[in-house]
Amino acid sequence: MVLLGVDVGGTFTDAVLLSAGTLHSAKTPTTPDDESVGVLNAVTAVLAAAGHTHVEVNVFAHGMTVATNALLEGRHARTALIATEGFTDLIELGRQTRADLYRLRAARPAPLVPADRRFGAPERMIPSGVLRPLSERDARELADAVADTGSEAVAVCLLHSYAHPEHELMVGEALARALPGVHVSLSHEVVGTFREYERAATTEIDAALSPLLARYLERLTAGAQAAGLPAPLIMQSSGGVTDAATAGAHAALTVLSGPAGGAAAAARIADQTGRRDLVCLDMGGTSCDVCVVQDGVVAEAAGREVAGRPIALPMADIHTVGAGGGSIAWADPGGALRVGPRSAGAAPGPACYGRGGAEPTVTDANLVLGRLDESTPLAGGLRLDLEAAVRSIGELAQTLGLTIAACAEGVVAVAEAEMVRAVRVMTVERGVDPRGFALLAFGGAGPLHACAVAEALGMDTVLVPAASGVLSALGLAAAEHRTDTARTVLLRGAAITAAALAPQHPGSELAFEVRYQGQAHELTVRSVAPEPAALRAAFEALHQERYGHTEPDGTIEVVTIRERLITAGPAVDLLPLAVVTGLRGPAVLPMTETTVWIPAGWRGETDDTGTLILERTR
Repeated sequence: MVLLGVDVGGTFTDAVLLSAGTLHSAKTPTTPDDESVGVLNAVTAVLAAAGHTHVEVNVFAHGMTVATNALLEGRHARTALIATEGFTDLIELGRQTRADLYRLRAARPAPLVPADRRFGAPERMIPSGVLRPLSERDARELADAVADTGSEAVAVCLLHSYAHPEHELMVGEALARALPGVHVSLSHEVVGTFREYERAATTEIDAALSPLLARYLERLTAGAQAAGLPAPLIMQSSGGVTDAATAGAHAALTVLSGPAGGAAAAARIADQTGRRDLVCLDMGGTSCDVCVVQDGVVAEAAGREVAGRPIALPMADIHTVGAGGGSIAWADPGGALRVGPRSAGAAPGPACYGRGGAEPTVTDANLVLGRLDESTPLAGGLRLDLEAAVRSIGELAQTLGLTIAACAEGVVAVAEAEMVRAVRVMTVERGVDPRGFALLAFGGAGPLHACAVAEALGMDTVLVPAASGVLSALGLAAAEHRTDTARTVLLRGAAITAAALAPQHPGSELAFEVRYQGQAHELTVRSVAPEPAALRAAFEALHQERYGHTEPDGTIEVVTIRERLITAGPAVDLLPLAVVTGLRGPAVLPMTETTVWIPAGWRGETDDTGTLILERTR
C-alpha cells in the first residue's frame, strides 16, 4: 500500500509517503489563508520525491489546525443558541471555579453567541422524562425567530437531552425546515453526557466552527479528487481518523487534530522500541506540544479546556505552549528577555529565512550559536541567512545590553524553560516523576532542545526516531479509524448489572466513569470486563492509587459509559537511521527534516530499531 500523511503546522506543512517499506518526506510552507493549498503543495512535493503519482495513493490522512486556529483567533460562523427557557445564559455564567483563586478580575472568554442570538425553548425535561412538553408550534416559532437573525449555525442544548433527546430532535427538524443549509448542532449528538455547562459550551463550539471547517474540507476534498487522490481521512482530537464528512459536521472533534498525530506516532514508537514510558516533546515552528505515554498508552482525557473553553469530548491529553522555532524573542517593559507566544509563522518567518522577517526568533538564535548549518537547506530548498540572524539577534542584544552570543544563548534558555514548564504540567503537577521516563523528541525543532530539557528535568535518556522531523505526519499515515460514543447512565448499587454495563455496539472498547456516591467527579476505569465485581475492584484500585484510600462499604456509581469502535490502521515499522555509534557531545547531527544538538555530557548511538538513543554521561 502507498500511505500518505499530511500534517499542517504553523510554519511548515509536512508530508510523508510510505511505500514498500521506504519513507519519503517533504516540507512546504504553510499557507495560512487557505491551508488546503499548502497541503496539496506538500503532497505534490513528496510524490515527486518518491517517484509516485497521485492515483497510486491508497490512503490519505490529514491533521490540521483549522478549527484550533479559528477558536484561538475568534473566527467563527454567526451562531445562534437555543436552550431551555431560563437557561439561555448558561455558557456565560459558567462555573464558579477559576484557575487563580485571588485574581478576582480574571475573566473567562466571552460566549461565542451574544445575548441577542440566544433563545429560550418553552420546554423542560427532568432525568425521568418530560416535565413541560414542547409543542410543534413552539418549535416552529423558535426556528422562525432564529431565521430572522441571519445565523449560519445553530447550537441546541436543552436540559437532560442526553437522556431524553425528543425535544432537541423536534427543534432540529423545525430548524431544518425553516433554515435549509444552515448548520445545526444538537447537544445529545455532539456530547451525549450530562453536566449542562460543558455540554452547552461544547455544542456552541461545534456549531460555530463546523461551517468553517466544512468549507475547508470541501475545498481539500475537491482538490484531492481532481488530482486523483483518495478522499482525505481526518485526524480527530482522540488520536484516530474519521471521514471528512463526519469531521466537517462536527468540528469540535478536531480541535486538537494536529498534535494528535504526534501522539499516535508516539504510541507506535513505544511499542516498537520497547520503551513503554515516554514524555513526548513535539516542537515545530509555532508551538511545542507535550504528552505522556505510560505503559505504551497515550494519556487521554474525557474532556479539557482549549483556549479557555471546555470541550467535553475524548481527546489525547496534550499540553501546548507558544515555544516554537519561530517564536519571537523580545524585551518586556522591565527589561527582561521574553520568548513567544507570538510567532513569525510561515510568512514572513524567522529573519534567517530571508523572506522579510526582521524580528529575532529561536531559530535565529540556534543559527547564531552554530546549532544549525547555514549551508544545509531547509524545507523546500530554503537557505538560511546567517547575516540576517545575527542582525536580528544583535538588535535585541543591544536593547538588553548583552553580547550577541549571550543574547542568543538567553533566547534558547528562555524557550527551553517554557518547554520544561510544559513537561512539569503534564508530569510533576500530576504526581508523575519524569526521571523514570525517556524523552521522545520530534518535530522540526524538538531534537535541537531535547537534551537540555531532559537535563533540566533529571531525565537521562532522549529518543530521536529517524522520521522525527515529520513524525506527526507519519502518525497520521498509520492512524487507526475511531468512532467514540458516550452515554450518561447514572447507575448505583444494585442497578449496576452485567446487562446494564454491556456495550451497545458489539466489539467496542469500553470505559466507565465511576465515583463513590456523594463525590462530584469520576475516575475513568478502562480495560475491565463489564461485570460489577470486576468494575468495583478496578475502580477501588485506581482510587487507592490516585487518592491513597478507598471506601470498602461505600456505594459506587457508574455515571457514564464510553464506547470506542476501532479499525486498526496500516502496519508501519520504524524506518531506521544509518547506524550511528560513538557519538559524543558537543555535536550537531543533521537528519531528514530536522537537526539534533548533542551538548557536552551526552553520548548517542542507534538501537536495533534504528532510533537514535542519547544518554547523559554526567
